[in-house]
Amino acid sequence: MELVVETYRVTGKLPKQETYGLASQMQRAAVSIPSNVAEGHTREHIKEYLHHLSVAQGSLAELETQVEIAKRLNYLSSEQCQDVAARMPSLGKQLYALRNSLRKSDGDKLI
Repeated sequence: MELVVETYRVTGKLPKQETYGLASQMQRAAVSIPSNVAEGHTREHIKEYLHHLSVAQGSLAELETQVEIAKRLNYLSSEQCQDVAARMPSLGKQLYALRNSLRKSDGDKLI
């Protein structure tokens, strides 16, 4: 959730012409991460949860790419990009660890 808030803060500094372009894509990717974790958690089957965690990881990768694009276009400073990017490695590791834990669990039903 902190990544979402930070992403919105940083995308507010993008040029106006990017409001419906890069800024919107970055916001949607950031929101998709916790949304998919939450949706997957409410599913009854581990396979469904794993699918949603995979989508969340994909959204995280999208956001990483979009931050790099914003930096290369000089829309955001290195410091602004770092504000968002600093949270990504830890989140990626957490998603990866959760997926591995669920794969090793017994059964298909979530408790």
